[in-house]
Amino acid sequence: AQEKATTSEGARFESHHSVVVAGQTVEYDAVFGSIILRDESDTATGEVFFTAYTRSGQADPSLRPVTFAYNGGPGSSSFWLHMGIMGPRRVRILSDEHAPPAPYEIVSNPFTLLDKTDIVMIDPVGTGLSRPLGDTEGTAFWGVDEDAASLTQFIHRYLSRHRRWNSPKYLLGESYGTMRSAVLARTLQQANIDLNGIVLVSAVLDLQTLIFSPGDDVPYVVNLPAYAAASWYLGRLPSQPPELAPFLKEVEGFALTDYATALLAGSTLDPASRDRVLDRLHAYTGLDRDFLHRADLRVTAPEFEKELLRDEGKIVGRLDSRFVGASGDLLAQTPAYDPQASAISGAFTAAWNTYLRDELGYDGEREYLPRGAVYPWNWEHGPVTGFA
Repeated sequence: AQEKATTSEGARFESHHSVVVAGQTVEYDAVFGSIILRDESDTATGEVFFTAYTRSGQADPSLRPVTFAYNGGPGSSSFWLHMGIMGPRRVRILSDEHAPPAPYEIVSNPFTLLDKTDIVMIDPVGTGLSRPLGDTEGTAFWGVDEDAASLTQFIHRYLSRHRRWNSPKYLLGESYGTMRSAVLARTLQQANIDLNGIVLVSAVLDLQTLIFSPGDDVPYVVNLPAYAAASWYLGRLPSQPPELAPFLKEVEGFALTDYATALLAGSTLDPASRDRVLDRLHAYTGLDRDFLHRADLRVTAPEFEKELLRDEGKIVGRLDSRFVGASGDLLAQTPAYDPQASAISGAFTAAWNTYLRDELGYDGEREYLPRGAVYPWNWEHGPVTGFA
């Protein structure tokens, strides 16, 4: 059964469902709706949409944890986590191949956390259906602190509207969402909302490790084990170790010692030491020794994704290296796209829009944005001033 309502306090579409988790049937109520954000003068500034899953028949909600979850970007909507692992329903896709064309299969998700915690999937302003209101510009929400302030107000209002103030509270974010959680934990505390825990998925708390800025050797050190794991999985190592875990431990030890020392030595590194490092890099990544020499021992992640399978005319996935795709320009230094994103995006988008309308009951005219253009994004981070 489905009920819907749209008021000055936001939209609300209610339905009731069940899912089997670990052999147990979990009855739950679903709400796809929105909360209106307001400034100090009580003027509406934005509308944040969410999907909440609450286990039915709980006499005391304070005994049930509630987990607020979101993806990253910035600008990514939450349907990736939603239809991939968090929600009670998910889209069935091939593990490492391009999903075939529609129709896509939406199935029960036995891995959902709903047997342990209620779940609130959040789309920050500019993603999904969430948007600025009135004369408020999107840039009022698009920044490290601006984003945290708006989600603090959202969580505050959600706790009041759904009487969950005394429930254990958790945050779960992916990619930029892990950085969001770090900032949001502080702004929530400033609003007298203490958390019981934070879950980090694909953590990136320091953008330095992803950017590969000139003169910065840290990203090369911390990314080497990921290169090694991808090469091991794809069978590109000159001598394939039988097990991944001990191999990665060995690579991590090399990265933090001999490799880091060699990079820090710069032009003072003696030829014999350089040769030894080149040999180890070749053994751990499968990349050609001459290529590693020309790269001055430093290979960025995009360069690795393009180079590893260049002789096969393929590139490696950025977010999931199990996925590979056609290389395109064989002379290019970096990939033109991410084969993992290309493989699953169509399936996730179609499945989510079907699920949103057919099961959650949304019948509005506005279209759900898988990724919002939340730019320019303000990367400055300053003192917390509170929330509206």
